Amino acid sequence: MEKNPLLEGPILTSLLKLAVPIMIANLLQAAYQLVDAFWVGRLGGAAVASVSVSTPVIFLMIALGTGLAIAGSILIAQYYGAGNQKMVNHVAAQTLLMVISVSIVLAAIGFWMSPYFLRLLGVAPDVYVNALGFMRIAFIGMVFSFSFMIFQSIMRGVGRVTLPVYIVLATVILNFALDPLFIFGWRWIPALGVKGAALATLFTQSIAIVIGFAILLRGNHGIHLRLKDFKPDYPHIKKAFKIGFPSSIEQSMRALGITAITFLIVHFGTVTVASYGAGSNLVQLILIPALGLSMAISTLVGQNIGAGNMVRAGKIAKLGALVGFVSLTILGIIAYIFAPELIAFFVPNDAAVIEGGTIYLRIGCLSWGFLGLQLCLTGVLRATGNTTLPMVLTLVSQWVLQFPLAYILSHHTTLGKIGIWIAFPASTIITALITLYIYTKGDWKKRKLTDKIGKLSALVEEETIKEGLEVSK
Repeated sequence: MEKNPLLEGPILTSLLKLAVPIMIANLLQAAYQLVDAFWVGRLGGAAVASVSVSTPVIFLMIALGTGLAIAGSILIAQYYGAGNQKMVNHVAAQTLLMVISVSIVLAAIGFWMSPYFLRLLGVAPDVYVNALGFMRIAFIGMVFSFSFMIFQSIMRGVGRVTLPVYIVLATVILNFALDPLFIFGWRWIPALGVKGAALATLFTQSIAIVIGFAILLRGNHGIHLRLKDFKPDYPHIKKAFKIGFPSSIEQSMRALGITAITFLIVHFGTVTVASYGAGSNLVQLILIPALGLSMAISTLVGQNIGAGNMVRAGKIAKLGALVGFVSLTILGIIAYIFAPELIAFFVPNDAAVIEGGTIYLRIGCLSWGFLGLQLCLTGVLRATGNTTLPMVLTLVSQWVLQFPLAYILSHHTTLGKIGIWIAFPASTIITALITLYIYTKGDWKKRKLTDKIGKLSALVEEETIKEGLEVSK
């Protein structure tokens, strides 16, 4: 196995080598939604609202399968750091097999349940039809988006984070060209409205995963998958579920929390929903640096833990958390100053939505530094295979703090919708401080997954030897 440059040298350099390409890839990935939001915003507030109410439901279904991807990334990073290429390949194939299977099931359920989800949300009649079409196409595309998410996760685990950037860049450019064609129509292409945005994303993401699979099967970038690696390995599946299930619950509870908040927001009308949708686009954009840094920290800490270098892992964690806090604080200040202009970019012709989105953005943006701190520290916890603590922290943030506070302030005080906006930064700051306390206790340094699953590695090695003997006969 080739020398791993991420296990030595200046920490900041190693961190940036991972974080910057991940940030760019995530930024480009988010550009799918941003491009959609840009063009859909030209259709008016009702169209923006139809996408806004659909997003939390779609995110909920995606979240159910995300835990397996996280488990795969953690295992790959530690095995790669330990220099065990056979297990790197094996875990990558098994993760792909599991997550694609799960995504097909979830996509079918989501497509069938879409009308019930929207009725449960109580969306307005002028929003329902567009939201239903958008949601159903998005669920079909879930299989492709899941698959490419796993491809990125695998590449991240072995430190090859640049390649996905080029793939996403090409597909985003294609999506930008297809969006107006499918939304507004052109010549023989019918105007599909909001559904056109989802269809354009579906088409471009299917191209991305075809390219991703070709790369994994060719074996020129730290991973070489073979058909035999896709044979179901039940000991590994059991272990992956044990690691990934808490992350699935975490992501699901986060999505359910957003959905529950959407219930409260819908109560205040279409303009408030559209204001939240426009402001959330900015929040998702700003989250990208923190998420990229968190993923880079998780990979780098995981590889160093796998290599037995706990001192370097601790230094990476401290530096990453500091960078996350400072960078997002600066971005929050910028967002506060230019809030009206940022909201107007997405909904240029609706003064009421611009005003509402500005209020929402300014109430929450100055707490973004704490969000960056929390994400970076939970990245450290996940790198050790401890996915239970991040799950508990999310449950506390969403269901003990955010939703109850939003409900009380919006329904039992004179604040109204402003009470919902206040609940976001309040829960963020408290959860970040709790996460910081847990990190400083240092228990995370005592975990090393590759020690606990040595038997699994031995089984794979034994199977490989048996296959070699059979071939020699």
